[in-house]
Amino acid sequence: MVTNKYQRVIADQQIEVFEFDLQKFCTRTEEALFDLESPLAQIVIGVRRCGKSTLCHKVLLQNKIGYAYVNFDDERLASLKTEQLDDVLEAIYIVYGDFKYLFLDEIQNVKEWSLFVNRLLRQNLHLIITGSNAKLLSSELSTYLTGRYNQIELFPFSFSEYLELRGIKSNVQTTKDIAFRKQAFEDFLTKGGFPELFNVKDSKGYVKRLVNNIIAVDIKKRFKIRYIDTLIKITNYLIANFAQEINYKGLADNFSLGSQHTALNYVNYLRQTYILVGINKFSFKARERIRSEKMYLIDQSLVTEQDNNLTTENIGWRLENIVFLELLRRKKSDDYDVYYYRNGYEIDFVVCKKHQPLELIQVSMRIDTDKTFKRETSSLVKGSKAMKCTKLTLLTLGENEIHNINGAIINEVNIIDWLLQNLR
Repeated sequence: MVTNKYQRVIADQQIEVFEFDLQKFCTRTEEALFDLESPLAQIVIGVRRCGKSTLCHKVLLQNKIGYAYVNFDDERLASLKTEQLDDVLEAIYIVYGDFKYLFLDEIQNVKEWSLFVNRLLRQNLHLIITGSNAKLLSSELSTYLTGRYNQIELFPFSFSEYLELRGIKSNVQTTKDIAFRKQAFEDFLTKGGFPELFNVKDSKGYVKRLVNNIIAVDIKKRFKIRYIDTLIKITNYLIANFAQEINYKGLADNFSLGSQHTALNYVNYLRQTYILVGINKFSFKARERIRSEKMYLIDQSLVTEQDNNLTTENIGWRLENIVFLELLRRKKSDDYDVYYYRNGYEIDFVVCKKHQPLELIQVSMRIDTDKTFKRETSSLVKGSKAMKCTKLTLLTLGENEIHNINGAIINEVNIIDWLLQNLR
């Protein structure tokens, strides 16, 4: 009887595979990171609703690989215990017959799931796994699956993927196509890149429900949070004040948390579930690199639900957020680290390899006043001298231009062009 119960669940979920239409989905950069012939488990992690399941289905289907599928983020499997995983496996075999590839969607919901996965790997099954909690996955993986997995991190859509889904050309320089890209970027700046936002009318409500669901399911339930209202207030505060340094003492005092340690824990919960993405301050000293950090959002749409979300200052932070996420995406193929720098002046991003600065990047909405131009360029010039780095980039919404500031060459690049430059 138990097996029949799971059999119905697996059969219902199988319909998703049958109805999956490859033509509806854009190309994701992360598709190239899969190694389906490898004996290693292919593990995709990222924030909820960023397209992890779709990515895995797409990669398997376009490679014409037959596979079995089970989604553990199903209320009928919500109370599943470790010892019942064999019953689920039996049901999968009944529904699918024999198979070599098994897609386990959100299996992190089951306690000690990694022991089950480890056993399946020993049986020479090819596993594709998704999860929405970075810490939970990494701790389990490092304990039981050391060296036996290929981890792929997925974010919401990049701007190039956003254009593809809207049918806008990214590499054609006609007046019409340039105009379409500019309009699309204005939309992307506010609506963001969560895939389902293309199909909902109330985007603000969608994002609010998504954040609340992450807090309720991925944080409250897993970390046994008692003061959930306080966590929600902190979450809203950090979303409204993204792209800023975190002051843990101030956070603890403002929300009566009792200690900086509690504030740090709350922020870490938001990082582990990908609401926040952190960046450390650059220093040639390792201890100083981890002492200070800024927080960005996994997608700029999260701030849209906040009041006064389209102030000039806020738009500048949104641009920073978009650039930071793109740097992280490119980091997957280019082995580098990203920091920020502050020492009486600030540089938004320091791109390093083996702790040696390769490029300094400043982001500004516009530099059309003498004050703004001097502020942004002087920071790059000072940073160039302090870090002995000559590649200086200023990303704006203006035109591409080269500036020579006392011998320091600064490349001003339009943000849209920069976001698409690897595609041309």
